Formats: sequence, C-alpha cells, structure tokens
Amino acid sequence: MATIELTKENFEATINGNDTVLVDYWAPWCGPCRQFAPVFESMSESHPGVVFAKVNTEEEQEIAGHFQIRSIPTLMVFREQIVVFSQPGAVPPAGLESVIEKVAALDMNEVRRQVVEQQLEQGGKS
Repeated sequence: MATIELTKENFEATINGNDTVLVDYWAPWCGPCRQFAPVFESMSESHPGVVFAKVNTEEEQEIAGHFQIRSIPTLMVFREQIVVFSQPGAVPPAGLESVIEKVAALDMNEVRRQVVEQQLEQGGKS
C-alpha cells in the first residue's frame, strides 16, 4: 500500500476509519523529511494492514497546528483513534519497524483506561 496524502477534508475519516495510521508530518523544503520519505514509503509496502499517511505542513497548517507540530519530520501513530506515539526526527528503518511492532502489541483497553485517568486528573486541576 502506498502512502496517502492527508488534508483537512480526509484526515478525520482516515483516522476514524482505520485501526492503525502512521502519519508523517513533513514539508517540501525539509532535507530530513526528504531523506525519511523513501523509508516511510518502503515500510508501507511491507505492512498492508497499516495506513501510512503524510501531512504536508506547508499546505495543511491547520492540522499541524492542531497537533502542535513544532519540528519536522514528526512521526505520529494513531491506534483506534488515539495518539499512541509521537516523535520528531527521521526514524531509521529498524526503528520504524520496532514502532509498528510495539503499536500492534499494545493492549488498547489498558491504553483507553490510562487516557481516562489522565483526563480525570486534568479535569480535577481546575
């Protein structure tokens, strides 16, 4: 599966409609982004059950702002609509493979429980 471009028109549907989505935030002028692109693209070929998507931060500033992208490239992974990984910088092939494996192994019931706990803690700090 090749990578797909995410825009404000298809971002939400892509995240909500797929179990695991890896998002590469990038810009055309970014050297490290251009170096990471072939790694990201080739990894998409070996993981057909995972959606590999790209957000051009120059064209989709609203999305980049919403997720507080301050450095590119940034890799963000959504699993069942929850951000379970976010890291700036180009990720080497072995590192990207490791992230995919760890995300697949997550106990999402435990992740959801932790999210609820965090929300309760934040809500109690008025």
